[in-house]
Amino acid sequence: MKRCDVIVLGAGAAGLFFAGHAAGRGRSVIVLDPGPKPARKVRISGGGRCNFTNLDMDAEHFGSGNPHFVKSALARFTPWDMVGFLGEYGLSYEEKAEGQLFCAEGAGAVARALEGFAKGTGASIRLGESALGVLKDEDGFAVETEQGRYRAKSLVVATGGPSWPGVGASWFGFELARQFGLRVEPPRPALVPLICGNWKHVDLAGLALPVRVSCGAAVVADDLLFTHRGLSGPAILRISSHWKKGESLIIDLLPGQHVAALIDDTRRESGKTLTRNLLGKHLPSRLAQRVSGHVGFLPVGELDRETMDTLTARIHGWEVLPTRSEGWEKAEAAAGGVDTRAFSSKTMEARDVPDLYFIGEVLDVTGELGGYNLHWAWASAHAAAQNV
Repeated sequence: MKRCDVIVLGAGAAGLFFAGHAAGRGRSVIVLDPGPKPARKVRISGGGRCNFTNLDMDAEHFGSGNPHFVKSALARFTPWDMVGFLGEYGLSYEEKAEGQLFCAEGAGAVARALEGFAKGTGASIRLGESALGVLKDEDGFAVETEQGRYRAKSLVVATGGPSWPGVGASWFGFELARQFGLRVEPPRPALVPLICGNWKHVDLAGLALPVRVSCGAAVVADDLLFTHRGLSGPAILRISSHWKKGESLIIDLLPGQHVAALIDDTRRESGKTLTRNLLGKHLPSRLAQRVSGHVGFLPVGELDRETMDTLTARIHGWEVLPTRSEGWEKAEAAAGGVDTRAFSSKTMEARDVPDLYFIGEVLDVTGELGGYNLHWAWASAHAAAQNV
């Protein structure tokens, strides 16, 4: 039996970052992971560029059944703290979009930095070792693997969630939570493209444009991409975290403008302008033809009020009913997870199970697209490591 102060389940972003900080505080740490490499999701994040944080780091960018839970950890580990950490390993950043920071040296460099940090502070990383079971007694936790048994006073669950099954997705953390009497909000794919049954717009696949899309009370302004099976792009990935089966999306194809005003302005200049030509100045031509239909062949000067109202509804209130998402294979994150109300927001420790910690994606915390989920991994791991 191998003994240590802390056993960490999962050598991903949260697990490695925790291990480095905890070992740096003098704790003996063993990290167990079933995969052949550490930080596998990190290595492919951001299309291989790793969007590791966002300068606009606020609780409003996270979804959770307990919306205030993230505030403490985020306040104590900021985006600039992560910039500083990577800088210690000679890594720099690029701001690709407003607030979104990517590692200039690529995702692989971030993964190597995390591994080096954990090992450099004394943590032991055991790859290819799956936790078969966990027991708790008065002395702490015992973790059984095919290679042997490990015992520690504290256990940190950083197993991640079911997204990206090809690079280490896991349901084990949820099973473990239930074993210790912790509630789990059923996970569902998030940051994922949506599929629409009987999709009539296959010919628009590849077309992209800025939109405003709403689902219930959630509203997102970003780029939409038509696919062969439905919709994708940043706008859809972001709204997918809020979408549930049976709900419709309302899409404004021309945000910030009003089609009626455009028609009125054009009438004053030339009432003979064809409606489809007018719309083609503001929308991709194929889409302009699709939304205008037969009306597109009418001059704007001949459009009556009822026709204009119909056109306005099509453009500013296009209703789409997705039938399902692309699933875990395409999901970048999971919505749902272990209920955070059972944990201290300051330490990530389970209130009713002393010395048991959950960090990262396994918790019911889902960040928006743009580096938020990785930053939650850093912030929650840092919070737990200061206390374990």
